[in-house]
Amino acid sequence: VQLQASGGGLVQAGESLRLSCAASGSFSSIGSMAWYRQAPGKQRELVASITGGGSTKYLDSVKGRFTISRSNAINTATLRMTSLKPEDTAIYYCSANIRPTFFSDPSAYWGQGTQVTVSS
Repeated sequence: VQLQASGGGLVQAGESLRLSCAASGSFSSIGSMAWYRQAPGKQRELVASITGGGSTKYLDSVKGRFTISRSNAINTATLRMTSLKPEDTAIYYCSANIRPTFFSDPSAYWGQGTQVTVSS
């Protein structure tokens, strides 16, 4: 099972970016999917999450600016980021709770980070 994150980059404050996270490989099911971020010198924090049924949660500082969505058909989660601020600069990581086989417990899988840099 692999999670592939993409979509980071360098933008100016106020601009938008879209991050994608795609799960590939052999697995039985995907539960919640989420995006985390880690800025230099800071702890990793949960930015947004979405359950298999589509319920979402957001970090307070991104509410109204970021939107997480998913496609169960193609096993992807997308984070749409608008009105970006310099304080959003971080490495963004996607994560998913994946059940490898029908009989196994779900485990957390992580994608590689993707850098988001917002200049002022």
